[in-house]
Amino acid sequence: MRALLGLIFSVLLLAPPSWAQNVGALPPFIQQQANVPILHEGARIQPVYSQHGMVVSADKYASQVGQNILMQGGNAVDAAVAVAFTMAVTMPRAGNLGGGGFMLVYDAKNKTTRAIDYREKAPLAASANMYLDENGEVDENLARFSYKSAGVPGTVKGMELAFRLYGSLDWQALLDPAIHYASNGVRVSQSLAESLQKKAAHLWKSPAARKVFFKQDHFYSAGDTLYQKDLAKTLVTLAKEGADAFYKGDIATRIALDMKKNGGLITMQDLAEYQAVLREPLVGYYRGYKVLSMPPPSSGGVHLIQMLKALEQFPIQQQRWGHGSSDTMHVMAEVMRQAYADRSKYLGDTDFVSVPIKALMSDLYAIRTAKGISMASATPSELVEGGKFLPDESPQTTHFTIVDKWGNVVTNTYTLNFSYGSGHMVAGTGILLNNEMDDFVSKVGVANAYGLIGNEKNAIEPEKRPLSSMTPTLVFDADDQFYMALGSPGGSRIITSVLNVLMNVIDHNMNLAEAITAPRMHHQYMPDKVQVEKGFSLDTLKLLNHKGHTVEEVAPMGAVMAVKRAPKGQKGYVAFADTRRADAFVAVQTQPQDNNPLARKDMDWLSDLFE
Repeated sequence: MRALLGLIFSVLLLAPPSWAQNVGALPPFIQQQANVPILHEGARIQPVYSQHGMVVSADKYASQVGQNILMQGGNAVDAAVAVAFTMAVTMPRAGNLGGGGFMLVYDAKNKTTRAIDYREKAPLAASANMYLDENGEVDENLARFSYKSAGVPGTVKGMELAFRLYGSLDWQALLDPAIHYASNGVRVSQSLAESLQKKAAHLWKSPAARKVFFKQDHFYSAGDTLYQKDLAKTLVTLAKEGADAFYKGDIATRIALDMKKNGGLITMQDLAEYQAVLREPLVGYYRGYKVLSMPPPSSGGVHLIQMLKALEQFPIQQQRWGHGSSDTMHVMAEVMRQAYADRSKYLGDTDFVSVPIKALMSDLYAIRTAKGISMASATPSELVEGGKFLPDESPQTTHFTIVDKWGNVVTNTYTLNFSYGSGHMVAGTGILLNNEMDDFVSKVGVANAYGLIGNEKNAIEPEKRPLSSMTPTLVFDADDQFYMALGSPGGSRIITSVLNVLMNVIDHNMNLAEAITAPRMHHQYMPDKVQVEKGFSLDTLKLLNHKGHTVEEVAPMGAVMAVKRAPKGQKGYVAFADTRRADAFVAVQTQPQDNNPLARKDMDWLSDLFE
C-alpha cells in the first residue's frame, strides 16, 4: 500500500497540473507597487487600480490563483471557488474544507444578487445541554477543542452550489491550484509559522495534525516548505467526484469513522443530508446608497443595516464631524451598544426561531434609537444586562472579494471558527475540523469565546445553524450601479469593522486605502467598553471618557478586503487588502479576455434549496 501511495504521489509531483505550468508567466504584483496611478490627489495612501478584474484576499498565493483564473477567462465565481480551495492549503488556520461560511454573488448582466448560506449545522445527535458538566456549568474544553465541538461542514457544498449556479470553467481546473500546492508544498510565511506555533498545543494532540504541522516534531519556520499529502489526495478526489465524495462517498466515510472513534457526533446521515441554501440578501439604505448583506443565521446584515440607519439620523456627513472626532465615536459607540444588545436578545437561525428582522432594520426603530442617545453622556450597558470580558482576538476567519471584467462580484467570508478550528484533523484526509458549535449558546447568559452573550434563540438544536457575525456586503449607488464590496474576519468585531470602513468611505470621503487603514473602534454592549485601535487622538479619547465611556486600546481589529468602483472619470475598479494581515494581497487581471460572464444554468435542481 505504501509503495502504491508513493507511486501516486510521484506521478503528482512529476506531472503538475496545467495551472502550475502557467504560473511562471504571471506578472509579479505588489499591493503598493510603484506605478499605482494617483487617483486621489493629496491622499496619504492609494488603493490599487485595474481596468479589469481584481482579487483581494488575506493570502498572496490565493490572490494570484484567482488572478490566473480570471486571466484564463473565468468569471468571479470561478475565481472564488479556486481561491477558497487554495486557502484551505495555503492558509490552513482559516481557509478550509471542514468549516463553513457565507457568500454574496452579484450578477452584473441580470443585476441580481444571491446569498449563499453554507454555514455549518449541528449534528442530529446534538442537544441543548451537551456541553454542561455535572454541576451545570459549561465545559469549555468540550465545547471548543473536542470532536464534539465540530458542526457539519458546509464549505464544499457551498462552493459547489456557487459553481453550479455560475461557474464557467471546468470544476477540476478550479481545484488544480490547491492540489498543486498541497502536493508540491507552499513556502511558510512568518505569519503562517507564528500561527502554527500559537496553536501548537492543540494541533499536537491530533495525530493527523501533528504529522502535517510539525517538522520532525519541531516547529515550522518561515522559509520552510509545508507539504499536505493527505489533503492533496482529498482534493484530487473532490476534483474527480465533486461534493458527493465529501458528503456521501469515501471522504464522508472517513469523517464519520474518525468521529465515532473519538467521541464526535457527526455521522454519515448528517453529511448526506447537509445542504447549502440560497437566501434573500437583506437590503437597507444609507445616505442614498443601497446596502446588501447576509440574513440570519448571520447577524451581520441585520445589525450592519440597523446601525447604519440609526447613524443616518445624525449629521455626521453634512456637518463634517470627521473620522475620529468625539461626536462621531460617541454616536457610533451608542449605536453599536444597542445593536449588540439586540443581537443577544433576538438573533438565531430563522429556520428554527422567529427573529424580528424587519423591526430591527426599520426606520422607526432607527429614529427611536437615535432619539435615545444623549450627545453629552454614554448609556451604561448595565441597564440592559451583564456580560463577560471580550478575550483577545485571534485571526480565525478569512474574507476575500473578487470582481471580474464584466462587473460580476463575489464577496465571501468563511471560517473554522478558532484558528485551526478544534485542532483536530480527520485521519487520512488532511481536513481540519471546525469548532463552530461554540457559536451556539451552551448556557443562557454565559458568554462564548468572543464575549458574546445569547439566549435560547441561539440554543443548540439538531440541524440548526449557529449564529454568526460574518458580514459579506455589497453596496450600490443611487442609480443601482455597483459601488463597493467588502467583508472582514474578526469574530464579534466583523460587523463593526465593515461599519467603520463604510462610514470612512461614505461619511468621511476617504479613498479605499485610507478607509481600510484608518484606526477602528468597537463596542459590543458587554463588556461596557469602547475598544479602539492605536491611532486615535488622545484628546478625543479624553472627551469620550468625559462623556462616561470606558476606553480600552486593543489589538488590531478585523482585516477588510474590499473592491470599489473607480473614482468618477475612471473606468474599472480600485481595491485594497487590509495590512492588518501580513500576507494580504491584491492581484489584478492585467489584460482582458474573451467574454465569459456568469453562466446561466438549468435551475430546476435548485428548487429545494430556496427558503
